[in-house]
Amino acid sequence: MKDRRKRDVVSWNRFFWCTLFLVFSCVLFSAFTFRFFFFGEKFHPEIVSTWRTPTMEALSGDSAVVTAPSIRDTVILPDQVLVFLKYPPSSRLFTKEDLLCVYFPANKSSSQSQRRLPPNHIDGKDVDDQIVRCPLIPHGYSVSLALKSGGYIRPGPTHRWDSLVYEALIDRDNTTVVFVKGLNLRPEKLSNASRFECVYGWDFRRPKFLLRSQVISMAQEIVRCKTPLSILGTPQMVNSSIKASIRVKGRGTLHSIARPGFRSKPHPGTPERKPHEMCICTMLRNQARFLREWVMYHAQIGVQSWYIYDNNSDDDIEDVMESLVNAGLNISRRVWPWIKTQEAGFAHCALRARESCEWVGFIDVDEYFYSPLGLSLHDVISNQSDSGNDVAEIRTSCYSFGPSGLKHAPPQGVTAGYTCRLGAPERHKSIVKPEALNSTLINVVHHFHLSEGSRYVNADRGVLVINHYKYQVWEVFKEKFYRRVATYVTDWQNEQNVGSKDRAPGLGTRAVEPPDWSSKFCEVTDTGLRDLVLHRFMDPLTSHLPWEELGRGHGN
Repeated sequence: MKDRRKRDVVSWNRFFWCTLFLVFSCVLFSAFTFRFFFFGEKFHPEIVSTWRTPTMEALSGDSAVVTAPSIRDTVILPDQVLVFLKYPPSSRLFTKEDLLCVYFPANKSSSQSQRRLPPNHIDGKDVDDQIVRCPLIPHGYSVSLALKSGGYIRPGPTHRWDSLVYEALIDRDNTTVVFVKGLNLRPEKLSNASRFECVYGWDFRRPKFLLRSQVISMAQEIVRCKTPLSILGTPQMVNSSIKASIRVKGRGTLHSIARPGFRSKPHPGTPERKPHEMCICTMLRNQARFLREWVMYHAQIGVQSWYIYDNNSDDDIEDVMESLVNAGLNISRRVWPWIKTQEAGFAHCALRARESCEWVGFIDVDEYFYSPLGLSLHDVISNQSDSGNDVAEIRTSCYSFGPSGLKHAPPQGVTAGYTCRLGAPERHKSIVKPEALNSTLINVVHHFHLSEGSRYVNADRGVLVINHYKYQVWEVFKEKFYRRVATYVTDWQNEQNVGSKDRAPGLGTRAVEPPDWSSKFCEVTDTGLRDLVLHRFMDPLTSHLPWEELGRGHGN
């Protein structure tokens, strides 16, 4: 009997330990299986060693609130690196003074040491989309961020700019408009949409888990996709981390950082008239010193709202914008870091402005609408579009002004300072009805393609022109050699298209001031806009123009 009890005890002990071993094995196997299937067949380990980041606390020092931002994406541009940060809700955003750009050897076995540089600039005040602009990565290095107070932020996925889906939005007709670099499609031409496919997902390396849809149209850098019903039915998916991309059939799917958001739909019963009759959209880089005059002048002649697409400015544009908003002007700034994408940016702006603006002018900050008759833009539009309701675009001739004998920028602004121009107009710019644009959104900066049944008219030059202060004093003009913003315009430092009208005649590819620059481009003396500005807008007591007064009030 004792031997039997002893055998029973041994058996139960053996059963207990065997069961425990089996349970432990199952746990290990389940954990491995979860990691295998969740992360894919090839698991990419985190960078550890000195890059393993402890939880970072808020820099305020008075609480233990966790604020551990992550790097959502990194994009390498030709002259700098964009690092996109995502913060937990209600976190304090880092400033330029908090961060360093850290460069570490891509090859772990390299003997090269880390490098640290301050950021060029930080854009954005949104916890979901702050952009840190770092100096260009040295060859053989990767980039991440570090806090000056200590601690690193782990690197995120890195993308090349020359092949990237960079923006997307879901339009009010429930299609997705996707903006893509790298397809190298011809300007102003529809491309064969059957060669492409729209894809949606979190990880484009795993084709089995992607949603696919039809390409409706494709032109230039803009693709319109049929949005899957599962995405339209679950807006929370769109507002989280799902991305949209384009698959080139036979070649693969492009990298993407584009998370599509919804455009607002007009509410039933909304009145036919929009809140603003006349708006302006522009794209700029480092034009803050000219922005007050440009905005305040156009406000005087009837512009009601401005959409500013900021293409990597590092001047004081935010302070200037704040002063204009405080002065009661309806002006908004969107960070648009994508280089040589003016056509895509204008298409994006047209979709944004469509719900609020009857008409939108697409001009640069050195271009000014001017009516020789002294009419407001409201009267001009009524005058030029009274030939029929089908008029959806007013094309306006541009006169190019030269330095007008000046050596330094005119203190009262360009409208009062430059008075000599070329005799014949160069090109045109347009005022368009965004409701009447073709669904492809094809544009070549100067004009858009219109929907069927809509037409354009050429503005009478006696009623409306654009004064284009293109050839300003050399200290201003030479900045054009940095980069042109239009997709299909060659940068002036390149040898291509040297005879293009976009270039300054005779300058070539080097920013070297000609000895007679101040007297160039002067064929006709034209003081019309100067006389109007001084007569109508100058304060009789101070002899200051409105933009001078606002600048003085803000120390400029």
